[in-house]
Amino acid sequence: MTSTEASNGKYFSSLTAMPGGRVKGKVRQVIGLVIEVSGIRPFIGEICNIKSTTGEIFVAEVVGFREKCALLMPLGNLQGISPGCVVEPTGKSFSVRVNEKLKGKVLDGLGYLLESGLPPLKDDEGKEYPVNNRPPNPMERRPIDSILPTGVKAIDGMLTCGEGQRVGIFSGSGVGKSTLLGMIARHSESDVNVIALIGERGREVGDFIRQDLGEEGLKRSVVVVSTSDRPALERVMGGLVAATIAEYFRDLGKKVIFMMDSVTRFCMAQREIGLAVGEPPSTKGYTPSVFALIPRFLERSGTSSRGSITGFYTVLVDGDDFTEPITDAVRSVLDGHIVLSRKLASQNHFPAADVLNSNSRLMLNLVEENHKEVAAESRKLLSKYESMEDLINIGAYVPGSQPEVDRAIQKRPELMNFLRQEPSERFELKETLKKIEKIVR
Repeated sequence: MTSTEASNGKYFSSLTAMPGGRVKGKVRQVIGLVIEVSGIRPFIGEICNIKSTTGEIFVAEVVGFREKCALLMPLGNLQGISPGCVVEPTGKSFSVRVNEKLKGKVLDGLGYLLESGLPPLKDDEGKEYPVNNRPPNPMERRPIDSILPTGVKAIDGMLTCGEGQRVGIFSGSGVGKSTLLGMIARHSESDVNVIALIGERGREVGDFIRQDLGEEGLKRSVVVVSTSDRPALERVMGGLVAATIAEYFRDLGKKVIFMMDSVTRFCMAQREIGLAVGEPPSTKGYTPSVFALIPRFLERSGTSSRGSITGFYTVLVDGDDFTEPITDAVRSVLDGHIVLSRKLASQNHFPAADVLNSNSRLMLNLVEENHKEVAAESRKLLSKYESMEDLINIGAYVPGSQPEVDRAIQKRPELMNFLRQEPSERFELKETLKKIEKIVR
């Protein structure tokens, strides 16, 4: 460091330490989604206010640095920003105000009411939570030892989930992910649902809230929406805001279900940010920051010393390729996955859960021995039929030649009927177990 730079740094520190002496910068240039600002020394994640030529205030976040300029991305549109606009750092990172009055509300990606754009809480209500919280300390996490019934037979019977488990719902587009999330939100035994709709089409948001979630589901839910037309930073922020709200309810000792549709579009938004600030693309165009964000974000759910967040994350599988980078990275972090099959959906089989290719890593630790046995036997019958399906369909299999195959053929209609469920139907765990036991025994 030269003597001139040291001197400038000393004067800069003195100015910022003075009462009311917050240093302001100016917009130097705007390239794509990135605003270059000179004259300030903010930290990564700091929120800055930009005053446009018309006097309107824009909010932006610091996402990087280039030479002596700070790189900002807006939490809104860029219209009205020009070179020379005044930029004032706030000295704070983004936070959201939370309390129990948020239940039943629909918020945008920045935590404001979606309909009016107003804050959902007054300044003296609740408490401020930073959106970039750290995951709980691994040593403070309670073990997952109790079942969380979802009310969906296919999940409770064959892919049983625990309270605090994190599960991915993997499928291509139009196979019923949103409908399954709505069923879990309405029928599960949770205290609060926090639902993040990130990168969705605007039309689908209203349909999900009115049809899939319904009035009863909304009463005990907080919905955070950031549609596909919103800026990339707001879409990422929407996921972080939703996770923060879920963490607040967990800190109250609540049993929380956190649902996100979809992690893929959340990662795509992070990719846009990375590419805009000059980050080199790596795997299939995704930047390294995407793969750093995935575990940091997903690890925020789970159990803590007080409550639990059970996570259901939908993953939009690009081209139905289950080895593509985001699918692979998310599956490696989660505690189980539910694969939705396009083949089953085309047969009007909903939910289209392919139980043979799905897995709950904690099921064997949660359910009783009897439940393990009937679930294993059901999988065995379905697997045996699938391995012989081509021969059966063309009439090449001779009935009676293999008793196990005969039994699989006999039981398949009953098992497939068990795995079907109307969105309005709800089944208790005991009822589900009796049904599957009756088929198998």
